Amino acid sequence: MSPAVRPARPSTRPVAKSATASVKSFDQIVEEYQRRLYGFALRMTGNREDAEEIVQDAFVRAYRALEKMPAEQRRELRLQPWLYTITLNVTRNRLRSKRPTSVALDALADPDALLRNADEPQPQQPESIVEQNADVAAVERALLQLPVHLRAAATLRFIEGRSHPEIAEILHQPIGTVKSHVHRAVRILRRVLGPQVGRFNPEGASVHAVS
Repeated sequence: MSPAVRPARPSTRPVAKSATASVKSFDQIVEEYQRRLYGFALRMTGNREDAEEIVQDAFVRAYRALEKMPAEQRRELRLQPWLYTITLNVTRNRLRSKRPTSVALDALADPDALLRNADEPQPQQPESIVEQNADVAAVERALLQLPVHLRAAATLRFIEGRSHPEIAEILHQPIGTVKSHVHRAVRILRRVLGPQVGRFNPEGASVHAVS
């Protein structure tokens, strides 16, 4: 097994987000981030085996990139969004290589149709936080029905609790584009999930708290 993905040795402290990432500290990096990256990949793919392989591949790529990275660039590296970006890129490649799943609703073939045909008023607040575990499961299933670009933005916002600037950094997109994707995802999710999702608020951080 590559040293990038071998089980991390126990460490006395987590990797500081501002610390310089390095090959020498990579076991600690894996230990600190593997669970959350796995959760992200799992919600993006809906498949545990895919998620495990995605995270393993992502850590291998990160390890190799750090080996070649100049010291100055490593010092300036924002580790967490960088790892999420790598994981997302691997996820996209994996999803493109697989046959489309059958879980998507026919209406989602044209997400704009849902927006045009929705008879509910425009929500004043575009994002949500789920309060019940049952709602969490329902939202996660519904997320898998979204196009990948909307799924990524919505997962990072609702499940991961990332701010718009953080999502923009991970996705390499303008904040305006991120807000548009999140808002569009919310409209579709509200239409798919119905009233059980409840009310939406703009500053909610994680799906464990979406309504």
